[in-house]
Amino acid sequence: MPSRYRVPVGWLVGLAVVVLARPTPVSMALGLPLVLAGEAVRIWASGHIEKTKTLATGGPYAHCRHPLYVGSLLLALGVAVASSSLWVVLAVAAYFLAFFPSVMREETDFLAKKFPEEFAAWSAEVPPFWPRLTPGGPRSSHLDWSRVSLNREWRTVLALPVVALLLYARTLLGL
Repeated sequence: MPSRYRVPVGWLVGLAVVVLARPTPVSMALGLPLVLAGEAVRIWASGHIEKTKTLATGGPYAHCRHPLYVGSLLLALGVAVASSSLWVVLAVAAYFLAFFPSVMREETDFLAKKFPEEFAAWSAEVPPFWPRLTPGGPRSSHLDWSRVSLNREWRTVLALPVVALLLYARTLLGL
């Protein structure tokens, strides 16, 4: 599916999550660590990237080439667990399978063309998605908290409590 639909479809999946969720206090407690881990990875990765200016190879980018998507997957898994709904799990899985492989290919192609020598050295050592345990490849980027804001990660940080409150409200109302 074309990546230009990723955000609008993501909003629809988010709405479906809220509608289809059947959370319990236990499911929310089980999902919370995954959500927190996912957002921590996303913040760490956001603090390393300067989109289209330099190739991020330090921090989480020394463990995998797409740590933002790893963080997003952890977040989504956490929300799916918290929702306690097979329908939510299926919606989240369909969304990731529909968009993330093609988006990662597009980004890989762009980075390989924009930074050919750096990308070749980095990609030879660092796997695309499943993180390696020890850092690999050249590590030229460093965490800069101003980049977290510039990369608008604050939107996800603010959205997470809203989603948690909506799911919690569903548990209180027994809907």
